Amino acid sequence: MTTIITIRNRIKTLREAYEALRQGKESLLQMIDEAEISESVYNSNAIENSTLTLKETEKILLEMEISRNVSLREVFEAKNLARVVEYIRGKSREFTLNKETILLLHRMLISNINDDIAGRFRRSGEYVRVGSYIAPPPEHIERLVETNILQYLSDNDTYYLDKIACFHLEFEHTHPFIDGNGRMGRVLINCQFQSLGLPPIIIRNKEKQEYYKAFRAYDEKKDAKIMERIIALAAMESMHKRITYMKGEEIIKLADYAKSTKKSLSALLNAAHRQTIPAFREKGVWKISKVA
Repeated sequence: MTTIITIRNRIKTLREAYEALRQGKESLLQMIDEAEISESVYNSNAIENSTLTLKETEKILLEMEISRNVSLREVFEAKNLARVVEYIRGKSREFTLNKETILLLHRMLISNINDDIAGRFRRSGEYVRVGSYIAPPPEHIERLVETNILQYLSDNDTYYLDKIACFHLEFEHTHPFIDGNGRMGRVLINCQFQSLGLPPIIIRNKEKQEYYKAFRAYDEKKDAKIMERIIALAAMESMHKRITYMKGEEIIKLADYAKSTKKSLSALLNAAHRQTIPAFREKGVWKISKVA
């Protein structure tokens, strides 16, 4: 379970650039984080089949009316997840990965949706199934969660992004809650990122088939390579975005960049998805520095 050396080296270079540029630019980075909240909330909820669009999610978070009737559950899913995202951002490097923190975040996530299950693991008789996969019995949940945390915290040899990928896979494999497991798992990824001084990432709904494929590979073969790649690419995209903003460069759509440079848009999009060019997405639109 190892992220390939070339990607590790690219991440190392990006992280060094990010650290060098961030001095004195904390307010800008905070602005970027805040602007991303609705996009992060939309994508995480959409992966769980929420019907809200990005624009509707933005309006709900701004306490604005939307043009159609949506369920109260979807409204609370958006508001609660945004509250959790803001909470963990405020904690930054103070975040401590333990059972109590996970339960606290789950309580925040599920409150007003189903208060009977908010902030607690599955109990006796509470089983969950995802497709054909049946999660472990509730009697084993606490032990499995604690083992996963201990493994993550005590492993000093594995590449840090691979550790995060493995933790996420094990967390979702355990499925410790009756509801909210996917959103909680993605929240914890960003808790881990921020405790390492890395910017938050977004796992996108448009790429959920690859994301689901990563879980199948792990459940069937204990193969974490797909998830490791998903997290590594998301980390690069997040840093590319922030580095571009911190450099103060003019940002344009990738489609406009293709026209101005007379390069193939298809090839550029391919490179963007592989993160071999410093491109990033805002509201689903690929962008890049005009002088990239």
